[in-house]
Amino acid sequence: MELFQIISPVCYVVLAPLLGILLAGSDRVITARMQRRKGPPVLQPYYDVRKLMSKERSTVNGVQEFYVLCSLIFMVVTGIMFFAGGNLLLVVFTLTLSAVLLLVAAFSSNSPYAHIGAERELYLIMAYEPMVLFTAIGLYVFSGSFDVYDIATGGTMPILYLLGIFAGLVFILTMKLRKSPFDLGSSHHAHQELVKGTTTEFSGRTLAMVEVMHWYENIFLLGLVALFFFDGTLLGYALGTALCILVYVFEVLIDNSFARMKWQTALKSAWLVALVLGVGNIAVLFAFGG
Repeated sequence: MELFQIISPVCYVVLAPLLGILLAGSDRVITARMQRRKGPPVLQPYYDVRKLMSKERSTVNGVQEFYVLCSLIFMVVTGIMFFAGGNLLLVVFTLTLSAVLLLVAAFSSNSPYAHIGAERELYLIMAYEPMVLFTAIGLYVFSGSFDVYDIATGGTMPILYLLGIFAGLVFILTMKLRKSPFDLGSSHHAHQELVKGTTTEFSGRTLAMVEVMHWYENIFLLGLVALFFFDGTLLGYALGTALCILVYVFEVLIDNSFARMKWQTALKSAWLVALVLGVGNIAVLFAFGG
């Protein structure tokens, strides 16, 4: 086993929250500047979570916090397997399981806002899951392996052969990051009728765990983006890291440039992207011998 397969997941567990704080804080700063506001400090997400952790423990029922905790655990496991170079299909499975557990926590409350938010999140899962699976399949067709380690050290950047799949991944990344126009079930902005939607009934430590889970999730998703530029060289790793930053800034710009769309439009557009870019790119790979 390569040394980095041991170091990388450890670094993910330790550093992902720190990087997630900086990403979330930078998101708020960029958003504020685009709206000609001063905005909060970059470390405001950390201050928010620290304040939530200090509040009195309060949950709607006995299982809500348990479901949220399990969602956080599976998200951390997702990142550990990915950065350890594990099987990409298992990574997709645990990623989806984490999202579903969070929705179960929302459904366990009696709030109509949480229920509607969770239902919309289910629509989004139906929308982006095909493209996530096509991403894994495309990387397999390209490299001949589902192992992240084999893909990242194959000697050739996947982006050279998977440009369509990469574009499709960036498209559904807007859904995974809960950015407009796809922030249907929950949002960090107060520009929709549900406001917090899925997490309406979460408070205190439970809501803090949701925020920490998002920090881990964001770093994992950007790692998936970077994988398209990894080729086993330092140049590839540097290029992948730089593109992660550019993609995230692009998603923030999209978030502040488009109004929220209906779930029907989100579902149809995501499936169309998966069909055209995902299936099309895979078909081209097969046509030219992989």
